[in-house]
Amino acid sequence: MTSGRSAVAITFDGVCSLLETALKGAIRQRIVADASTSKDFRAALLGLRDSMRANGWKAGGRAINLQPAIETYDRLTRLDGFHVLHDWDGIADTVNEDTIPVDVLHYLIDKRGTEPPDRTALAILLDYYFLHVLAILCLRIWDEDDADAHLDRLNDLLSALQGPNGSGQPFVANAETLLLIATSHFELVERGYAKLMARVKTLNRAHQINIALPHTASIGSHLRFGFEATYGRDTVAMRSDNVADYPWLCFALVTVMREYGRLHDEGIQGPERERMVEGILNGLSPDARAFVGQPPASLSACEPDRVEFRDRFDRYRRDVLEEFERQRPSDHSYSPLSFFFNFSHNVLKGTVVDALLRGQAWTLAFNDLLTGLPRGEQGQPKAELAKTLMGYARSNPSPIGGRMMPVIVYDPASGREAFAVTMRKLRV
Repeated sequence: MTSGRSAVAITFDGVCSLLETALKGAIRQRIVADASTSKDFRAALLGLRDSMRANGWKAGGRAINLQPAIETYDRLTRLDGFHVLHDWDGIADTVNEDTIPVDVLHYLIDKRGTEPPDRTALAILLDYYFLHVLAILCLRIWDEDDADAHLDRLNDLLSALQGPNGSGQPFVANAETLLLIATSHFELVERGYAKLMARVKTLNRAHQINIALPHTASIGSHLRFGFEATYGRDTVAMRSDNVADYPWLCFALVTVMREYGRLHDEGIQGPERERMVEGILNGLSPDARAFVGQPPASLSACEPDRVEFRDRFDRYRRDVLEEFERQRPSDHSYSPLSFFFNFSHNVLKGTVVDALLRGQAWTLAFNDLLTGLPRGEQGQPKAELAKTLMGYARSNPSPIGGRMMPVIVYDPASGREAFAVTMRKLRV
């Protein structure tokens, strides 16, 4: 488990063992402590950058070489159609050369490089690097036997990453959400999504639900953003341009609808059922008629899932619509229906960048922005974070349809409108 290209076989178990060494002990704390002795923040960050680019870490007499595994897994994942570690440069129309954590590191050098080393920021950035390692592993759980067991092991590693030995910055609620973060980048050729969905459907029910719930909210937010910003409120154009998103949203909706039906038939009330109700509403919000009315061509590849969802929804329609009313957005509570964005990973990256600039971790993970539950005072920090991210997006707009626009928006008035439109379509 130490350094050297031949020291560990490229197996899922072997890579996880290496990561356990990095995440469950004090190695990250020692890395941060060593970097903090640099003359300034820039020098400390450049030291981290060398290790990030080499995917190799040394601290306390231990050496962890992740390069062979990451090199192999990145190559395989690109062949599957996904660039997990590298973002897309929309201006240059190419994949960035550096990984996302290194891109963020360069931004931090530009903004805070002359300051003294910030141990909290160094720890957050280090954890952000390891989060991306876990993200690429999330797409490799099917390479060997028992993908469910591999996903459980990633959840254990994620808990260690976000545990007491780390920075204190939560990123995502579970490893299943990493699948969403890993695949939410712009891909010039969208060839991997159908294959990935087929793989996801081999997982057990609990894992599928944990994958489906964040997808209902995130794709709902993504499509609502596109409807307003990209497609000029043209539903036909939105359907035609999202041939990968619609089948994934259909899978997510039918998965959550099945669980709602189980809870309904067993007479189970409470937070678990309300999560399913919120997920169904979020998923239907951008284009309800695509799933309960005449289906668009973008859903032709998943007709069995769409028909099952429609039939189940019709069966429970009266109760579901009544329960939807409790999800109505207001000015006094946070609602994911009021949150619009282009790509999920940009929301997470924005949260991390803000924490790095302030030198203070948020107490919220990405999943917290996808739900208004539980209601009450917990909604205030969610709204604060959403507005903070919108502020950055407004300061750094992106070219969309010939206009410069923010790619993250939080607007309760738009959330109420989205709710009202969805309910009208479902009551017809």
